[in-house]
Amino acid sequence: MQKSVDPAEGITTYKILPGEFYVTKENERIETVLGSCISACVRDPVTGVGGMNHFMLPMDKNAAGASELSDANRYGNYAMENLVNALLNLGARRERLEFKLFGGGRIMSSKTNIGWYNIGFAFDYIYTEGFKIVSQDIGDVYPRKILYYPTTGRVRVRRLNAMHNQTLAAEESRYINNIGSKPVEGDVELF
Repeated sequence: MQKSVDPAEGITTYKILPGEFYVTKENERIETVLGSCISACVRDPVTGVGGMNHFMLPMDKNAAGASELSDANRYGNYAMENLVNALLNLGARRERLEFKLFGGGRIMSSKTNIGWYNIGFAFDYIYTEGFKIVSQDIGDVYPRKILYYPTTGRVRVRRLNAMHNQTLAAEESRYINNIGSKPVEGDVELF
């Protein structure tokens, strides 16, 4: 995660990468760039506590039993649980959480549409858990840059042109190839 101050807005900005998430109750901005990945921007509108995750693949298919909902946010099942738990730990209330979904573009030329699977997972998770989606910008064929202001819930989406696809697709391919070699570890508390 990279921290900086945006000179135009004078706001502290956290840039997250695949497998990361950030939550805050401060007036900060969280940003990321998505191709086939998904980011959920989630907040409690009463407390202003909010956060964003960034995941590449829907689920860790090698996980078994209780360890299935643990560790690292490189998989959607971990990323969503860890984000929600971190928000609750900062004072958010589960029944008030609002979700905004972004990403899932088809930017890789392979036969597998990872973005589509990510979108399906995200919707399934949100509806199964009883949360509500208040907005979305998902699918299609272009990458996106997401700028999220958790305390207000404001999101700015910049659709990037096709020349970014090749670079982002190469980064995502490297990430997918490396993801399986790293062990999944850690704990998630389910509510």
